[in-house]
Amino acid sequence: MGSLDASNAVEGRTTVHRLIAEEGALLMPGIQDAFSAAICAKTGHKACFVSGFGVSAALLGLPDFGLLTTAEVVDVVRRITAAAPSLCVVVDGDTGGGGPLNVQRFIKDLIAAGAKGVFLEDQVWPKKCGHMRGKMVVPAEEHALKIAAARDAIGDSDFFLVARSDARAPHGLQEAIRRANLYRESGADATFVEAPANLEELKEVVRDVKGLRIANMIEGGKTPLHTPAEFKEMGFHLIAHSLSTLYATTKALMGILRTLKEKGTTRDDFDQMVTFNEFNDMISLESWYELETKFKSFTPKA
Repeated sequence: MGSLDASNAVEGRTTVHRLIAEEGALLMPGIQDAFSAAICAKTGHKACFVSGFGVSAALLGLPDFGLLTTAEVVDVVRRITAAAPSLCVVVDGDTGGGGPLNVQRFIKDLIAAGAKGVFLEDQVWPKKCGHMRGKMVVPAEEHALKIAAARDAIGDSDFFLVARSDARAPHGLQEAIRRANLYRESGADATFVEAPANLEELKEVVRDVKGLRIANMIEGGKTPLHTPAEFKEMGFHLIAHSLSTLYATTKALMGILRTLKEKGTTRDDFDQMVTFNEFNDMISLESWYELETKFKSFTPKA
């Protein structure tokens, strides 16, 4: 298929466009709260994806089953952008909160919260995770209207609009591809065909979907895992690793909590944890001491 030169393919002036041009295929780790965002920035990533699956788990302790509200998502995003101001934050917007006018309000709220982009999908509400069974989609024209409304709300803001189709499972890959191209014509900066089942389907997406293309990597999901270099060679531009941090955090929590249950102490299990000082470095504790010292005393000017 041959590699795709991102510098020639990328048109646009948003932060996400710039990062794609710089990276060729931009990797966005999934995060779910302010702390995971801070660690994402500390470990050198330039962008992150606020996973609806992850936020639902972290905020509600519930599955990605259409239970989150847009107001809850915006509130989480506001905390994330405050905790990691250097990150380009792209948000899983589910179906946008309703019809075109709801989508417009949601987009404006995300922009005000400091987000740099959003994914909007064409599922019937209440939606499900893109790799779960039982998904249904709305008519393509209905979602196209929401994409057009989102584009109108964005105006000249630094904000990247992704249109996602979940039609692969209920209607087949070609219908998902048709929808992706329709949504691009409706104003999306990039399109995302969710859950291709194998390498051949990924290549079919590249062949038939116009413009910037997105892939989603979920460990244990329907799409085989590939590296950014492999995706770049195929012709994808942006890769979300939506749940890697959530799954890793879950395993660590389960391990240390079992240790506490079985042993009642962690004195022989420090290898399962960061140290007190390592944690304080991660959350920049010293900078807060410096700020505290700065404002311990105040001398009025004469």
